[in-house]
Amino acid sequence: MAVAKRKRRGGPAFQAKKRKRNEKDAKTPAKPSDVAEEAAEEERDRIPGPVCKGKWKNKERILIFSSRGINFRTRHLMQDLRMLMPHSKADTKMDRKDKLFVINEVCEMKNCNKCIYFEAKKKQDLYMWLSNSPHGPSAKFLVQNIHTLAELKMTGNCLKGSRPLLSFDPAFDELPHFALLKELLIQIFSTPRYHPKSQPFVDHVFTFTILDNRIWFRNFQIIEEDAALVEIGPRFVLNLIKIFQGSFGGPTLYENPHYQSPNMHRRVIRAITAAKYREKQQVKDVQKLRKKEPKTILPHDPTADVFVVPAEEKPIEIQWVKPEPKVDLKARKKRIYKRQRKMKQKTNSGNAK
Repeated sequence: MAVAKRKRRGGPAFQAKKRKRNEKDAKTPAKPSDVAEEAAEEERDRIPGPVCKGKWKNKERILIFSSRGINFRTRHLMQDLRMLMPHSKADTKMDRKDKLFVINEVCEMKNCNKCIYFEAKKKQDLYMWLSNSPHGPSAKFLVQNIHTLAELKMTGNCLKGSRPLLSFDPAFDELPHFALLKELLIQIFSTPRYHPKSQPFVDHVFTFTILDNRIWFRNFQIIEEDAALVEIGPRFVLNLIKIFQGSFGGPTLYENPHYQSPNMHRRVIRAITAAKYREKQQVKDVQKLRKKEPKTILPHDPTADVFVVPAEEKPIEIQWVKPEPKVDLKARKKRIYKRQRKMKQKTNSGNAK
């Protein structure tokens, strides 16, 4: 089979074509205004394509899990946080006997650099750890006033996996320990851009407010019509205990002076109720002693009988006839009933014979 011959680049045909192109290019150049109009028309007629997926640069991954002994409300809160944070991962419950620094190894195995750990104590107290694994810092909170998504039944709603806006109280920038917590909360709760499991929409807001030396968490939906906010849930309150330099331990950077442990709080409540009961008993004892004391007899005041009018004297009537005895109707009915019962018994015994 014969091989087709290739045309040389320096041949006459190639030179002729090149000459024609040069003749076309030799025409007068187009004006910049005409070029701008053509570009505007093309942009107007172009159909917008789908939202382009950029490069996923922020590789934040959050490990959300708990210890054993949590109640149903804590479990539902943990599931709600996993649902709202598509960049989170789950793990099995950790035994309460294990040390907390083991969590750093769990984060390394799960390829996570942030951690939210729920620690339950006495089946009624819940603590939350926010940590930057493995180098720190970490913060320990007491979680109060928990309300989950299923419990609140709010009217708001948001797309699953959408990225939230983070709204912080201006008080976070006033004190250094709140500024540190703000940066930690931003890195944990903000969904990375272009995350594979996230949606390219922003339709809800996470708000962090400082009130009564506590951090109040709320989740609101953004309504497009008038930019109003409707609460979705969940909601909870974080009472700061300590901030540590390392992850789940290390030197203490800050300790909350306003924090009161749940055991101390319950002890104060019991002391108040006991004081109320003791006070009532003392009042009763004083009343008993007053009753036992002899009454003081005051001397007769002659002026007290000034306005007393003597009553008319009634004649004394002597009853000479003995009054008739009263008839007891109940006893009479009982006697009649006994008599009738005896008659029935006799008739029944006679028929039986």
